Amino acid sequence: VQLQASGGGLVQAGDSLRLSCAASGRTLSAYALGWFRQAPGKEREFVASISRGGSTTYYADSVKGRFIISKDNAKNTIYLQMNSLKPEDAAVYYCAADATAATMLRGPRGMDYWGKGTLVTVSS
Repeated sequence: VQLQASGGGLVQAGDSLRLSCAASGRTLSAYALGWFRQAPGKEREFVASISRGGSTTYYADSVKGRFIISKDNAKNTIYLQMNSLKPEDAAVYYCAADATAATMLRGPRGMDYWGKGTLVTVSS
């Protein structure tokens, strides 16, 4: 599976941004998908994940109520709608694939596949 994240950019605090992650090689329905992020000098951290069927989602407390993860199996793409962005949301965002959405809550180790990141910069 190859994952390609896109959609990052420079925004102001309070703005919205939507990230996309396109998958190739296998259909998205075979994997749970998720987003992680890594800010400079910090460890990579979990942001959100979605189950294979798309019915179950998980969010980090820091983004709950502001970010929405979704998937379109027909397009083999997942999305991360980010609203009310804060300067602390600035990071490189990565998409990942793994067996279950719940395991992604434990952190980035052991993910089956990673995409290249996309940079999100939030100015105050």
